[in-house]
Amino acid sequence: MDIYKRLEELGLKLPVLPKPLASYEPATVYQNIVFTSGQLPIVNQELKYRGKVGKDLTVEEAKEAAKICILNCLAAVHNVLGDLNKVEKVIKVTGFVNSSPDFIHQPAVIEGASTLLIDLFGETGKHARSAVGVAALPNDVAVEIEIMISIKSSY
Repeated sequence: MDIYKRLEELGLKLPVLPKPLASYEPATVYQNIVFTSGQLPIVNQELKYRGKVGKDLTVEEAKEAAKICILNCLAAVHNVLGDLNKVEKVIKVTGFVNSSPDFIHQPAVIEGASTLLIDLFGETGKHARSAVGVAALPNDVAVEIEIMISIKSSY
């Protein structure tokens, strides 16, 4: 399955890779693993979905933020590999949720990212995951996500 065609079928487009907010690479390759930096819900260089989930934002809004983060992760992977079809397996998703003190539904938020990866990659998109509530995230965004993926040996 061609990932770019699948993105199109889902009505999605790989975004322009957001510019890093500091001194780091959006993604790096070590051996056959791509590690992305934490990606924020940035669209056209503009931060979206700011505030604490459970206070300022709903779970549904935060799930949308998580989807944007994953698309930005994939843009970072595309940037270092040149082709998302080189992805062999999504290994791990780590999601951080800017949570109000009583918010306990972080897994429901990061599910937005997980289901998008599985919709795009099928079995290859199934992954291990952590969903962590935090007191604050950069620029008060609702969600930050990083992924690890393995690359096909032909890379």
